[in-house]
Amino acid sequence: MAEDTKNTAPEVAPAAAEAKTTKTKAKKGKRIVQAGQVHIQATFNNTIISISDKSGQVIAASSAGANGFRGSKKGTAYAAQIAAEKAGEIAKKEHGLSSVDVYVSGIGLGRDSAIRAISGLGIRIDSITDQTPIAHGGVRPKGERKP
Repeated sequence: MAEDTKNTAPEVAPAAAEAKTTKTKAKKGKRIVQAGQVHIQATFNNTIISISDKSGQVIAASSAGANGFRGSKKGTAYAAQIAAEKAGEIAKKEHGLSSVDVYVSGIGLGRDSAIRAISGLGIRIDSITDQTPIAHGGVRPKGERKP
């Protein structure tokens, strides 16, 4: 009789027995950047601040328009100061930025105030470079010379 009795428990397929596993990606840690670069693009209409490491990977960015300024107020020195403070705070708190080289491009009102705002955050400024393109009249146009 013992031989005739069969186990009536349902058999589980081997694939179903294994728990379903999904690969999870490990969360990347924040990069610690001691020295970096600040790129300031100051136009008449807006001021854009990008903070990057020495290789050019952007770690923080802000602009006057992104901070709620609209219309002609985006081109003011105060708007540039607020944008620079916001980008500088993010870079300093999250990435440990302590010293920067500043690259300024453009002729807007926010050039000086953005640099002063970054300096006011306690970030050491190593150098300031002006990269504003200077017009020189261009090359000679194609075609015949006119008398």
